[in-house]
Amino acid sequence: MDDPGPRQSLRFLLLYGLAAAGGAVAYVPFLTILLPLRVNALSGNDNVEWLAMVTFGGAIAASATNIAFGWLSDLTRRRRSWIALGLCGSSLLLVAMAQATSLTGLIALVFCWQVTLNMMLAPLAAWAGDCVPDRQKGLLGGLLAFAPALGASCSALVTYPGLAGPDARLVLVAALVVAMVLPALLFGKPHPMPHLMDDAPEKDLPRVISSPSTVAKMWAARLLVQIAEAALFAYLFFWLRSFIPDFTDSDTARLFGLVLLTAIPLSFAAGRWADRTGRPIAPLAVAAGFSAIGLVVMALAHGVVPAIVGYFIFSLAASVFLAQHSSQVLQVLPAPKRRGRDLGIFNLTNTIPSLIMPVMTIALVPRFGFSGMFALMAVLAAVACAMLATMARAR
Repeated sequence: MDDPGPRQSLRFLLLYGLAAAGGAVAYVPFLTILLPLRVNALSGNDNVEWLAMVTFGGAIAASATNIAFGWLSDLTRRRRSWIALGLCGSSLLLVAMAQATSLTGLIALVFCWQVTLNMMLAPLAAWAGDCVPDRQKGLLGGLLAFAPALGASCSALVTYPGLAGPDARLVLVAALVVAMVLPALLFGKPHPMPHLMDDAPEKDLPRVISSPSTVAKMWAARLLVQIAEAALFAYLFFWLRSFIPDFTDSDTARLFGLVLLTAIPLSFAAGRWADRTGRPIAPLAVAAGFSAIGLVVMALAHGVVPAIVGYFIFSLAASVFLAQHSSQVLQVLPAPKRRGRDLGIFNLTNTIPSLIMPVMTIALVPRFGFSGMFALMAVLAAVACAMLATMARAR
């Protein structure tokens, strides 16, 4: 039976979901396609080394500033003001990338862009915790599943042949982000939810008990799944080429996009079940378990059909896990008045894998092949499943 307590308006939820997708569009096309092209144009034969330095420095800046701006939005209690400032700054700096004529200038712009981007992203994530009650966080997770799909779709859009030149692509991305984020700021008008700012949990809904061990398990589980997801995202193309030599990067992009689109209804279904039953952690444990199963299938695959089946199982489960985790983690944060800062600490699970994954790949793939790497990632996902399973019946 549905709970009769206060609910957030569907208008705000939809506009917030659009804004969250805009946050993904703000960095996915740039970091995956447009930035590598810029680095290649300026660096020539040293493009790989320069791109690695730019990416590493950007990840460090993103990690630190996400925590900082989340904390500042906690102190000022003005989430929308920070989001608006970050939206303006990151959009202008993105367009300014076209003016970079040297690698040092590009690196400086990327660093400043990361700062302003996280000025938008950190309070945007915390805003959901201020406005969406626990009984609707499963629905929120379903809406958040649109973010990676739209990010990938916009990457394909801005690079469509003949649509826009290199400089115009940056303008197009900035315009898309503004069009997706601004409506929530102007027209969202969420119903006030003062009880979400109390340190005590909602009294009218069974909820996960916030404790240091609960928070630690949620953080560690996401990190483990993210390591596997990041490694597969980076090396999927090379792995598939071992089965299909003429497999192209375009084929990989279409496969990845199909998985992201399929994950949306699954995430909605998982979120709806969590909302109706008051068991937000159970879908996370199940998704982590299926991620491990998919990785085992991939590790054992000796042909293209089982390889793609295993990839679909893992990637669908991981996509549902990440979308639902982004919303359900808001239930376990111990101090709502420090929500933005704490979410910034959770955001480290998105950046740390980029530091771990290269070391893991170099250590495993030359000696054991991709099967060895997938086997280790399956163990990581299984550990995440086990940790979450101990919490799944918590109320």
